[in-house]
This record gives sequence, C-alpha cells and structure tokens, in this order.
Amino acid sequence: MKKVTIAVTIAFAIVLSMGQYAAAEVSKEELKSISTPDKVNTSLGELKFFDGVPTDDTVKKVYDNLDRMRGVQVFLNTLGGGSMYRLRAGNTKVGITKSNQISIFAKLLDSKGLYLTGNTSTLYAQAYLDTETDGPTVIEIPPGMLGAINDSWFRYVADLGVIGADKGKGGKYLVLPPGYKGDVPGGYFVVRPKTFWTWAMVRGSTAQGLGHEVKAMEGAIRVYPLAKAKNPPKTEFIDTSGMAYNTVSPNDFSYFEDLNQLIQKEPIDVLDSEMRGLVASIGIVKGKPFKPDARMKKLLTEAVAIGNATARTLLFKPREKAYYFYPDSDSSWVMAFSGKDVFFEVDGARNLDARTSFFYGYTVVTPAMAATVLGKGSDYAVAFQDAKKQALDGGKNYKLHLPPNVPVNNFWAVTMYDTQTRSQLQTSNPYPSLGSQSKGMKKSADGSYDLYFGPKPPKDKESNWLETVPGKAWFTILRMYGPLEPWINKTWRPGEIELVK
Repeated sequence: MKKVTIAVTIAFAIVLSMGQYAAAEVSKEELKSISTPDKVNTSLGELKFFDGVPTDDTVKKVYDNLDRMRGVQVFLNTLGGGSMYRLRAGNTKVGITKSNQISIFAKLLDSKGLYLTGNTSTLYAQAYLDTETDGPTVIEIPPGMLGAINDSWFRYVADLGVIGADKGKGGKYLVLPPGYKGDVPGGYFVVRPKTFWTWAMVRGSTAQGLGHEVKAMEGAIRVYPLAKAKNPPKTEFIDTSGMAYNTVSPNDFSYFEDLNQLIQKEPIDVLDSEMRGLVASIGIVKGKPFKPDARMKKLLTEAVAIGNATARTLLFKPREKAYYFYPDSDSSWVMAFSGKDVFFEVDGARNLDARTSFFYGYTVVTPAMAATVLGKGSDYAVAFQDAKKQALDGGKNYKLHLPPNVPVNNFWAVTMYDTQTRSQLQTSNPYPSLGSQSKGMKKSADGSYDLYFGPKPPKDKESNWLETVPGKAWFTILRMYGPLEPWINKTWRPGEIELVK
C-alpha cells in the first residue's frame, strides 16, 4: 500500500509541474529574438521572408553566397597544395619529369624563373618524387647539405642534412609511399609522407665558390627507386638558371582545376573529413569529374578574386603582432611565420590566417626556417612597407641604413621582389640583390651600410643601388646567414626603408 501511495504522489507532482509549465508564457522579447523579420537588410541586399520562410529571390541570393563563400574558404585553406602543384607543374614544363631528374640552379636562381621569394645567395637543388610510380625511393645526399622534404600539400615531412637525421654527415633517405607495408631494409633514414608526390630541396653554401658547390652536389646527390638500388639509373641534373618559367599558383578559376588534379592524384584520407566536405561542396570529389555549370563557375571565379584579395591583405598588411620583428615599435619589419610558428597553431588551434599568408608568399616548411641558431643557419626579416607604413613605390627613391657591425657569422643579403608574383623583381639586373658578398659594395667609415632603391642610381652610389620599376610596387627580404647574438637579442636592428625626396 505504501508503494502505491508514493507512486500516486509522484504522478500528481509531475502533473502539477506540467500544468505550471503549460501556464507559463514565453516573453515577447524572447519570441522576437528567435523570429525572423519579413525583411532584413544585409550586404547581400534585402532578404525577404513569409513568416520566416525565405522567398525564391532570397533563396537564390543565399545559395549563391553560400557557394561563393565556400569557394573562398577552399582557396584560402588549400593554398599549400595549390602552390606545390604549380611548383611541380612549372618544373615539368622545363623537363623535370622523373624523380631522378634534379633541377639545380648552377648559376644561382635569377629573376627569370618565377619562384615564391627564392634567393640569389645560396645554391638550390630540387627533386620531385612520385612513389605511386616508382615505389619506395632513395635520396642520397653528401655531407654539409641543408634541406627538407615536404608533401604535396606543402606540409613538413622531414629535414635533410645538417638538421636532418644524417646530422650533416650525408647519407641515404628512403621515402616510402603512403600506407607502405613492405619490408624496409636497414641503412636508411626512413621517411613516411602521407602523399605520393613529395618535394625534396637542398641548398648549399657558396663559401668555397659556386663551382665547387655545384660539383659537390652533382657528384654526390642521387635519387632512384629502391627496387633498382643494386644498379640505380643515372641521376640527371638539369640547370634551370636563366630559364623563364612559372611555378606560382594562378589567381583565376584555373586554381580550382589545379586543386582537382591534386585531389585526384593523392589519397583522399590525407585530408580530414571537414576539409573533404568543404572541397566537395564546390564540386571537387575524389574519383569524379569536376564540371561546374556556368553559374558555379562564375561564383568560383568571384571566390578566387575575393580569396586573392584576402590572401594579399594577410600577407602585405598583417594585423597580428606576432608577425612583427619589433612589435613594441612602429617598425615595418615582419617575419614570414607569425610568431615563428611553422605549424600555424596557437594554443592547439589552427592559425588559419597565418597559414594562408605563408603559403601565398613563401616556399618550404621546416622548423629550421623559424629556428634562430647562434652563428648557424639563417634568419629573415621582410619589409612590405616604408617607414611611414606606405607601399614601396617603384617610381620613388628609398634608402635603407644597416648600422655598423652587421651581426652575421657568414654573410647578409637584401633581395627585391615583385608584389604581383612574389618572385624576384625583374629589372636590368637578373640578380636583384645586394649584400656583404657583393663586389664593389661600399661600406661607410663607421662600418655601416647604406642601400638605395629607385629607378635610377643616386650619384656615386651605383654599387649600393638596386633598381626599381616605375608603376610597380616591390618588397624586400633581409637575410642573415649565421646570425649572431645582437641580431637574436635585437640590440642590433636594421633601419626602416626611408623615402628619399
């Protein structure tokens, strides 16, 4: 009897409670906050509804905006893959079609070849591997190299040389295909990228002369399939110095065509489900043709235009303080990696703007690019603006002062770039750089340097002058090879780029 009484009491309480809730009313303010007005003014224009149901005109505007917006997000979030695709495609056009064909700038990288912020100071050699075609692939490098391996989405895989597994002693690296489950022989530094296409780059010092370093590379770098290790095919070196070709991603609809080619080539699980869904939302799906209709093609063309404007804004006018070399001043000098973070993360969250900015302007992802080691490696400072935070104008004259005792163990160099291509500025000088290794470079009596930029050289300053192009903007990178303590602790710092009237 007790159990029945308790049950009845609980049931009565529940009914009473339900009655209380039924009697309560949602306030007008709360109803208003969850309701949609019949008309809403937005940047898309006026959006209209019938008691919250969108009209046909509003449906069209919203879907157009959604597809365009997703196109913008795809562009901004896949620039690494797009850049690597064009890097490979550009080299294919000049004859680099096999893994054992090495592109080497035997006369250094000049302004004819369009490479994102490539330099004229060190010797580059590049290999483009395809483990889907060749299977496990061997890379042999000599002692003293410095380089890295990135996958086809321009993600860090491994370092080579001084900061790699061989510790600068040279050795054999074995690059395996994604998901490889075969035997792995001993004697190799094993690398496991998540993509079939990989890019291996090494650079060498020219301290003993360019010719000496070219011979060192060509005499010892080897790339071949593991299956042919007993009788490897000859590694071919192709000198790409002086060749006019493009490795920079497009800013038009063809960007998405490149992206589709990359998606079709690589394992789809290299992207997480979120990114796969984003890419699929604009019609790029693994195993299916990419054939947008006229409406979608128009929207994606607009998306690239907006994405391009966004990427350029993030690169040339960064708003994060972490980009600035001297954040507590008005200095215009910035870093390529925000906060020197090569993995684009802040407290475990992806720094999307930093990733977009980097891949739009630069090449190579490795921790070594952001690690400043006393007296070794290199460090970089970039100037997109003058001392008054204005774009650098090729029709005007500027001056850069480097105080006495530039703190480098090896050498320093200043290189100029085209703001459109983010590649070396094309002028009458195919090597638009000046530095401590430049012949005829004049040092002031106090040990400082003054560099001049403009369409014509100042009188008696020709040896310290870099040519600009009227009507074109430009930017510059100061490279410090073997930076010393005053650079690292910022007690020495470069001057700003000053407009000379």
